[in-house]
Amino acid sequence: MRKTNPGNFFEDFRLGQTIRHATPRTVTVGDVALYTALYGSRFAVQSSDAFAKAVGYPQAPIDDLLTFHVVFGKTVPDVSLNAVANLGYADCRFLKAVYPGDTLATMSEVIGLKENSNGKTGTVYVRSVGTNQRGEEVLSYVRWVMVRKRDEEAPAPEAVVPQLPKRVELVALGSACPAIDRATWDDGLAGSPHRFADYAAGEKIDHVDGMTVEEAEHQLATRLFQNTAKVHFNQHSEAQGRFGRRLIYGGHVISLARALSFNGLANAFHIAAINGGRHVAPLFAGGTVFAWSEIIETAELPDRSDVGALRIVTRATRDVPCAEFPVEDGAPDKPGVILELDYWALMVR
Repeated sequence: MRKTNPGNFFEDFRLGQTIRHATPRTVTVGDVALYTALYGSRFAVQSSDAFAKAVGYPQAPIDDLLTFHVVFGKTVPDVSLNAVANLGYADCRFLKAVYPGDTLATMSEVIGLKENSNGKTGTVYVRSVGTNQRGEEVLSYVRWVMVRKRDEEAPAPEAVVPQLPKRVELVALGSACPAIDRATWDDGLAGSPHRFADYAAGEKIDHVDGMTVEEAEHQLATRLFQNTAKVHFNQHSEAQGRFGRRLIYGGHVISLARALSFNGLANAFHIAAINGGRHVAPLFAGGTVFAWSEIIETAELPDRSDVGALRIVTRATRDVPCAEFPVEDGAPDKPGVILELDYWALMVR
């Protein structure tokens, strides 16, 4: 019997299949420090126990995207070890705050399958759910990934593409955020005087700064999240692949864009949900990431007078500053937009 895991290929997946992923992970303050070192995130609630306690948290929660990456990383050996690319996300809800000392585990269900027209790959849709040590759900999301076939002659399954919501509804937001004491929220310490009422639908914000990605950084990040996808860390195999080099993990781009968005959205302290996202073009080491955001919608939350919700689309670019709010897609050999992320962020009122 084979004792090693070659990963699942497209024809190994079955509709309705459930997968219990290996290696629960206890998140520590060391993970938080390393995450900060990788991305430079500066949101006050996640950076300071004193600030977090003053406004209503028991202590500083870990960054929402660190939760996402840890939960996501568990799924890779079973879902995307043989992936060509991660394609998109939908219906991602942050359900409970995660703190240092919490242990995260993940389960996934296959909810869609569709062979691609080239017959060499297929798209697999999964819903993954992360839970803490008490069995409480902390994160639920759908993603779809292009996976290689082991045998190109293998028959295609019946195509099933799930119907996914265009946006997470307002009633589903806010469960991971305690009541915030607006009176103790210090704008100076948070980094901006601009609160919920200062933003309007249609507003565009250039986040100004850029970050150049080094090879060592994304390798370290991929290992931090225990993400074993070959396309991110194995140059021996990727030298024979489409691009001839390793791809930067798409989540690395998401975290860079989120960190950059602090400059303009400093009081948007919590990602409550991700409505959708797509990795438009690849990023390679040496590329410089910039970002800009558009406010799509502002909304009051049911029974919440402390925070409001901003629906934001953040676009990250490779080697293109964002003063002119670029929207043109990049390509492997062309600078441009590499990420579009549509999400709800909570902001103090």
